[in-house]
Amino acid sequence: MKSKDPAPHPENLSSPGRSLLNRRGFLRHTATGLGGIALTNLLTGDGLLHASGKTPIRPAIDAEHPFAPRRPHFAPKAKNVIVIFCSGAVSHVDTWDYKPELIKRHDTPMPGSDKIVTFQGENGNLIKPLYDFRPRGQCGKMTSDLLPQLGELADDICFFHSLTSKTNTHGPGENYMSTGFTLEGFPSMGAWTTYALGTENQNLPSYVAIPDPRGNPQAAGNNWGSAFLPAQYQGTPFSGQRPIRYLKTPAKFSGEANRDTSDFLKRLNARHLEQYPGDTELAARISSYELAARMQLSIPEVADLSDEPAYIRQMYGADDTQNDTRAGFAKNCILARRLIERGVRFVQLFNGAYAMGEGVGNWDSHKTIADQYPGHGHVLDQPAAALIKDLKQRGLLKETLVVWCTEFGRMPTFQKGASGRDHNPAGFTCWMTGAGVRAPFTYGATDEFGWKAQENPLEVYDFHATILHLLGLDHERLSFYHNGIERRLTNVHGHVIKEAVA
Repeated sequence: MKSKDPAPHPENLSSPGRSLLNRRGFLRHTATGLGGIALTNLLTGDGLLHASGKTPIRPAIDAEHPFAPRRPHFAPKAKNVIVIFCSGAVSHVDTWDYKPELIKRHDTPMPGSDKIVTFQGENGNLIKPLYDFRPRGQCGKMTSDLLPQLGELADDICFFHSLTSKTNTHGPGENYMSTGFTLEGFPSMGAWTTYALGTENQNLPSYVAIPDPRGNPQAAGNNWGSAFLPAQYQGTPFSGQRPIRYLKTPAKFSGEANRDTSDFLKRLNARHLEQYPGDTELAARISSYELAARMQLSIPEVADLSDEPAYIRQMYGADDTQNDTRAGFAKNCILARRLIERGVRFVQLFNGAYAMGEGVGNWDSHKTIADQYPGHGHVLDQPAAALIKDLKQRGLLKETLVVWCTEFGRMPTFQKGASGRDHNPAGFTCWMTGAGVRAPFTYGATDEFGWKAQENPLEVYDFHATILHLLGLDHERLSFYHNGIERRLTNVHGHVIKEAVA
C-alpha cells in the first residue's frame, strides 16, 4: 500500500539526511562506522581507551554477603574514614589561612578587582580576619582564635590551602565535595569506599551519615547517597538525637516469638533463593533484611552513650547544659568514635544545617559574620578536637583517616552594604589528619589576600584521589559500569597529592 504522504524533497532534508540519499556515501559511511565499532572494541579490550591506560577494577561482590571485607588494590595506610563536613562554606581567611597582607590592607579596595561581583552581588573593601591568628603547636602553624582547640592539633594536621570548586552555590557545592559532581545522581565518596572495601562489622551499616543536631545539610541525602551503585552502599543516617526508625520490636511480640519468626523467615528466604540461583538482586534484598534484623540489637548498643565515662563526656562537651546544639554535636562525635571502634568503614559527620535559615544554623554568613561565627565555632571546636584526641589516645588514629572539609570558601572582602563575606570557590582550605597523612604539613597557597588558589591549585578530584589512595584504592581503576560508561569517583580527572602522603 502506497503512502499518501509525498516523499520529502532533498532540499528540505538535513545535511546528514541528504548524504543518505547518496548510495556510495551510505555504503562508505557504513563500512567505516562498522570498522570504528570493531576498533573501539579492540582498544577497550586492551585498556587503551581508558584515560589512565589502565583496565577498570570492579570488586567481586558476593550478593549474599555484600558487606564482607574486600582486599584493597594495594597496601593501605588507613582502614577507616571519618569526614567532618562543615556545611555552609567556612571562611578560610577567618580560620585556617593566615594572610598578613589582608590585615595590612584592611578596609581598602582589593587591587585588581574593581567592583568585583560574586554570588550575591558587588563586593566592598578587604576586611581583615575577625579573629586573631596565633602560632599553634610545635610547628608554629598560624590558625585563628575562632577554633583554638582544633588549632592546637596543628602538629598532626596536613592543611590543603589551594582547593577550588566548580560552583559557588551550596547544594551543588556539597554535591561536588561529597560525590565529585555538581549534579545530582552520583555516588558519594563513602558509597564508593564501601562498594570497594565492604566493612569489618557485619552487624552495623558499612557507612553511617550523622546529621547535625539542627537538621540536614542543604543537599541532604545526596551527600551520602549511592546513586547508580548498589543501594546497600548508601549511608545510613542516624544520630544521638535521631535514631534509626522502626528498630524496636512491637510490644505485642515477645523476644522469643520475634526470634522464632526471624528464624522461620530466614529458612523461607533460603528455600526461595535456592529456586533462583544467581539472582543477585534477590540475594542482596535478603541480605539487607538480615542486616536490619541484626541492627535491632547492634544500633541501640552503639548509640547508647550511658556507658561512656564522665571524663569523656566532659572532654567532648557532651555534658553542656547551656547549649543543646553543642552537647548534641559532641554526642555525635562520640558516636562517630564508637562506630569506628566497632569496625564501621566510613562515617560522615555533619556540622551545620539549613532548616534554620542563612547563617543561623550553618556557616553561611553573608550579613553578620561577627555575630554568627562565634556560635558556630563554639559548637564545632571542642567536640571535633576531642574526637581527634580521643582517637589518638586509643590508638585508632593510626588506622583512621580524619578529613575536615567544607563546600567552598568565602571572600576576603565584605559584601557591599553588609558585614559578611560572599561565596568564594576560587580558593579555600580543607585538611586531613590520621593514618597515612604527612603532618605537620601545608600544601598549596592562595594569593596574598586569600582570594584565589595560586600555588599548587587543587581540584576536589585530587582531594578524593588522595583519600582513596590512603585506603589502598587506585582512583583511576575503581570503577562501576553504568549506562555505557565506566564511572569512577574522580570521573576522568584527579591526581594523588603525593607530597601529603607520609
